Amino acid sequence: MENANFRSGFATLIGRPNVGKSTLMNHLIGQKIAITSNKPQTTRNRIQTVYTSKEGQIVFLDTPGIHKAKNKLGEYMVNVAERTLKEVDVVLWLVEPTDFIGKGERHIAEQLKKANVPVILIMNKIDTVEKSKIEGFMDGYREIFDFADMIPVCALRGVNMERVIHAIFKYLPYGPKYYDDDTVTDQPQRQIAAELIREKALRCLEEEIPHGIAVSIEKMQERRGGEIMDIEATIICERDSHKGIIIGKGGAMLRKIGSQARHEIEKMLEMKVNLQLWVKVKKDWRDSDYMIKNFGYDKKEI
Repeated sequence: MENANFRSGFATLIGRPNVGKSTLMNHLIGQKIAITSNKPQTTRNRIQTVYTSKEGQIVFLDTPGIHKAKNKLGEYMVNVAERTLKEVDVVLWLVEPTDFIGKGERHIAEQLKKANVPVILIMNKIDTVEKSKIEGFMDGYREIFDFADMIPVCALRGVNMERVIHAIFKYLPYGPKYYDDDTVTDQPQRQIAAELIREKALRCLEEEIPHGIAVSIEKMQERRGGEIMDIEATIICERDSHKGIIIGKGGAMLRKIGSQARHEIEKMLEMKVNLQLWVKVKKDWRDSDYMIKNFGYDKKEI
């Protein structure tokens, strides 16, 4: 029999790029779903993940950061983020601990006022400032928006995660589960594999290359006997000079990216992976509707 006190609904994480949304979601879910790097615009698609407990079920929509769009991909990302606000029961707004509230944050506050849903302010990265200053930083945000709740956290270290979950449940309606208990994400495995390769590329390349890369999975097939998964993937970049950097001297960089990505994909699939990587140049792909669709972004969102 269903628990009459069971709550279920949708929550979204929003905030400026690079504020720690994906890190927070990975911690709340307890698994790595969203890729993280120290570069902005790491999350490009809306990733749906599921948290289930005795108390209820939360379906998280992790959106790309809200920012001023500079190209078609940027416009797509902003549209996804802003439309999500109207589809959820509660919004988690992630900010960094500072007394400066810039134009970007004020823009988000205006979008949230239109959305008319409960908003929980999550002040992330509290390990980077003195504890005594946090309350003052929160007061600054109280002046620009009427929050349902405010919680200081450190997503990287998992500080205050239970408090975040409890606060979300407070604002979800009573109702049945949307997903089975063991569902963690609606992302197809191909897409997660592509994102893991992209994450490793962003991390290995550090500052050497802008984030204008995409990954296309050409083949993902289990061998007979189900012990090994063969994956062929192409890293797409925008310039010939980038291609050389991604491949590296004697192919060393591409091998490094492949080795790190293979390790993560094996953990996800719980089987051995044979990963083959190639690099192709497609100039200005971020400004092409066709190419954006081709790399797995939702046609309806463009």
